[in-house]
Amino acid sequence: MKVEFYNLDDFNNSLKFVVIQARYKDEWIFVRHKDRNTWEIPGGHIEKGEMPDEAAARELYEETGAIEYDLSPICNYSVEINESKSFGRLYYAEVKNIGELGDYEIAEIITKDELPEKLTYDKIQPILYKKVLANITI
Repeated sequence: MKVEFYNLDDFNNSLKFVVIQARYKDEWIFVRHKDRNTWEIPGGHIEKGEMPDEAAARELYEETGAIEYDLSPICNYSVEINESKSFGRLYYAEVKNIGELGDYEIAEIITKDELPEKLTYDKIQPILYKKVLANITI
């Protein structure tokens, strides 16, 4: 498994995912999917006809209930597993207001000052988390 980072104008036509490392009240937001008992950084697929920024805003709302926030792209990235490479865009969000969690795929959210121990994508998410930390001032 290999994660690589790129400029925001690289591989734009290949982007399939968005990941949003979000903070709320000075803690990081993590979500738990209804079918899992592990935590993950909010994110998901870019839908057909959707721009990455639109997908990030939609996923942030659907997965966290965030209704007021500042959303900033950090970089594009790729994940290569078994010689198959997929591309995504990494974001940072400063969430100001959270509403109720909608009836989507997320069972619950937590806030923590660091990564939780039980991560769904434990080989990828720590790398993305560190990239966001290196690119923001908190």
